[in-house]
Amino acid sequence: MGPDVVELRAFYETALGEVARRVVGRLLRTRWEDHAGLRVLGLGYPTPYLDGFREKAQRVLVFMPATQGVVHWPLDGRSATALVEASMMPLPDASIDRILIVHALEVEEHPQDLLEEVWRILAPGGRVVIVAPSRTGLWARVDTTPFGYGHPYSRGQLQTLLQEAQFLPVFWGEALYVPPFQRVSLLRSAPAFERIAGRFSLPGGGVHVVEATKQLYRPVLRRAVKRVPVLVEPALEPVLEPEGAEPA
Repeated sequence: MGPDVVELRAFYETALGEVARRVVGRLLRTRWEDHAGLRVLGLGYPTPYLDGFREKAQRVLVFMPATQGVVHWPLDGRSATALVEASMMPLPDASIDRILIVHALEVEEHPQDLLEEVWRILAPGGRVVIVAPSRTGLWARVDTTPFGYGHPYSRGQLQTLLQEAQFLPVFWGEALYVPPFQRVSLLRSAPAFERIAGRFSLPGGGVHVVEATKQLYRPVLRRAVKRVPVLVEPALEPVLEPEGAEPA
């Protein structure tokens, strides 16, 4: 069980939550720089990262899982959020161009079902970005942030999940190298942490940021040919009756 919507909202109102929003949001914008006219969906609790997409996107929707709860978003205008069952989303096939998953995969009881549903609603050529806590990062080891709940992932585990759901990863990144503590000195140095780690592609970030595209066809696996032994009937030879034997 992960944090509820009240706890998530409270975290992003803190200074540490603002650092997470800026750092992850900056990486997301570089991946989705060209999003004009696209249909965008956020799953989990993605609202801190989606404000910058509302102006150019055709539509921005947010689906929050029933176990978490839902809040009104955006603050101005009609709400674009809905409470859903993550494995049965109320959208037709191939109806979304970009999907952001954050605070969802690590707390989902059946992550494979979630990704299969994402594959269904994603349009051909669409992209999905997953933000998930890293097993090697410090953020997954403390429960003072939402990234400290649920199941943290290694890169290999995420890659296996994506491949089984017919997604092809096209970008791997890490973010949140700054320690997850509410210390002013650390928070001020957060840009330096991210800049140095990104320049040298260092491991140990708090979250994985992976982008994947939808594969339209299931790969065909070559199976070993099972050889069945051929039974050969024995040759029948005539049997000679002994001499003097009376015919039956």
